[in-house]
Amino acid sequence: MSKTIINIKKSWDGKMGIYRGVLTVILVGSLLGLAGCSAQAAKQKELDEKIAELDKQKELYEKEQKKLEEERLKEEERRKEEERRLAEELKPIDIEILDPNTNEVIKTFNYIRKDLKENEETYEQEIQNWIKELARGTDTTEGYDQRMIPDQLGKDGKIIKGNPRVILEEAELFDKVVAAFAEGGTVELPLYATESGYKEDEASKLDEVVVASFTTYFGGSPDGRNKNIELSTDAINNVIVGIDDYFSFNTTVGPSDAEHGYQKAMEALNGKLVEGIGGGICQTSTTLYNAVDKLAVSYVELHHHSVNVGYISKGRDATVSYGGKDFRFQNTAGVPFLIKATAKSGVLTVELRTSKENSSLIKKGNA
Repeated sequence: MSKTIINIKKSWDGKMGIYRGVLTVILVGSLLGLAGCSAQAAKQKELDEKIAELDKQKELYEKEQKKLEEERLKEEERRKEEERRLAEELKPIDIEILDPNTNEVIKTFNYIRKDLKENEETYEQEIQNWIKELARGTDTTEGYDQRMIPDQLGKDGKIIKGNPRVILEEAELFDKVVAAFAEGGTVELPLYATESGYKEDEASKLDEVVVASFTTYFGGSPDGRNKNIELSTDAINNVIVGIDDYFSFNTTVGPSDAEHGYQKAMEALNGKLVEGIGGGICQTSTTLYNAVDKLAVSYVELHHHSVNVGYISKGRDATVSYGGKDFRFQNTAGVPFLIKATAKSGVLTVELRTSKENSSLIKKGNA
């Protein structure tokens, strides 16, 4: 081998050594780089997992917080609802009863809602009792129910006005008060007034025709009894009884006491004849009863004496006592009529009259 070739070979080997060194460096560097990237990726993955875990924990935390807030709000609402319920239970219920005629409050019921609810039946019974007394009155107070005081013809032929029939509708008032248990308020008395069922322009004609009459006799009676008969007869004379009117003997005649001119006379009391003021007026009520019994009237109240009386047969009498037993009827004969009553010389006569036009329309009774 020539020296030149040997030199070339050495030069080549030297270069190849350099190349191998460089390649080794590059390879080692690449391996180191790959190792570094792998570690970096592992760290990044670990970091990403930790971040994901934190996000998950954050989400759970936020959900838990939201749940707690919702429960807090619900609890707050429950608390407020309980406060509202307690406030409702303790809410005062005031019910005012108003008289429409005077616009005055005549009664106020004060309740607590809880107590009212728990004792409703008891309070309803108390209200029913109160309404009954309010309508019908008591021994010391006058009720709202008022019997009709009928109109009457004066001696001059002019109408003397009485008073209408007034009824306090008890069931209606009760229903209104109970309905007010819910929120309280004002309840107006349901008062209904009924005027006499006739036309004023026909009053002057009501004495044209006698449609029924009856007579009893009191001759020989003591002066006191005679006077009482005359006074009570005058009281019912010229009274107008309209269609569907309710007539009350006691209300029309009034108190039969000394203050009103009535005198002492014998009267039936508890099966015995005793002396009392006003004795004799039952003959007037009896004579009226036997006259109206000939018409188609409806009896509201009718009582017989506890003893036999001499002026009428048994069972045909009508005893009365102011503040007690009364003789009452409703005119269901279909037309208005006029009561004409006279008591003179021992003869007591009651006539029922009406106009010629009405005489053919009036309904007769069975008597």
